[in-house]
Amino acid sequence: MKDSYSREINYLRISLTDRCNLRCVYCMPMRGLSFVPNDQLLSPAEIEAVVRAATETGFKKVRLTGGEPTLRRDILEIISRIRAVPGIEEIAMTTNGYRLKTLAKPLVKAGLDRVNIHVDAINHKQLLKTMRLAKEAKVWEAISAAEDAGLLPIKLNVVVTRGFNDSDVAAMAKLTVDHPWHVRYIELMPLGAPAGIALENFVSSAETIRLIEDELGGIFPLNGGELEGEARLYRIPGAKGTLGFISPISNPYCGDCNRMRVTADGRIRLCLLKDDEINFRNTLRGGGTHADLVALFEKAVRNKPWGNDLEDGIFPQIRTMSQIGG
Repeated sequence: MKDSYSREINYLRISLTDRCNLRCVYCMPMRGLSFVPNDQLLSPAEIEAVVRAATETGFKKVRLTGGEPTLRRDILEIISRIRAVPGIEEIAMTTNGYRLKTLAKPLVKAGLDRVNIHVDAINHKQLLKTMRLAKEAKVWEAISAAEDAGLLPIKLNVVVTRGFNDSDVAAMAKLTVDHPWHVRYIELMPLGAPAGIALENFVSSAETIRLIEDELGGIFPLNGGELEGEARLYRIPGAKGTLGFISPISNPYCGDCNRMRVTADGRIRLCLLKDDEINFRNTLRGGGTHADLVALFEKAVRNKPWGNDLEDGIFPQIRTMSQIGG
């Protein structure tokens, strides 16, 4: 199904929980947190119903997010249910990787295809400053477990934050020289209560590229500089892996957006950086039929906006990134 701007919407991101075992500086405070009660999170059966309705409107790819999705004790059941839905071509997950040592192979057996591992720095000091409760050993453990299980290609997500991990972006890039990994640098986005740090500590993709080139020399664009998904890809000469730059603030890709999001408490979010949502959970739990759920997805796709209102100083307020799942 295409939206009103002729974009084919086929990529569904589902936040399984807003809880996380880390406290990244741009996402969660250390204290005073309030989470969605467990009974308000979608159950495995409800998530399956969401995905079955989504496939009827053309969705082919699902990404599971959080918070930290592996904190769901029923994560394997969720993935196996999604895998059984006809029309789903890929199931991916974004994770901090802390549970991958024991979960990676069971996740593959359940039907997971690949993972993006969130790691903001490899320098121990920068890692702790940015991801706060992170442990360096866990990062390498997660990458190794994902590789051993065949969750390929390995993508490492880096949210660049001035004064926290921007001095480590070149070191992260250097990992791609000897490893076939994809290191992806993501611009800070102003969402909910942590929006202030996103505005004050913002680093554009162009600046991140300069920081990398200042230390490692020139990098060259791939695909003629065109987007691959939401990233523009580059490579260090002779490197085995690639660098990706995701620039929703400095260089928005609204014209190529193909995604819709389901929040941890069961709302369809029409745009990551706008507060427009459609309540899906009420229909799920109020006796709604499969046809009713399909109609909600059709409505969501029809009403998907072109872009955000950040240039007008209007920032999304009602949710943090952990509730939406990025």
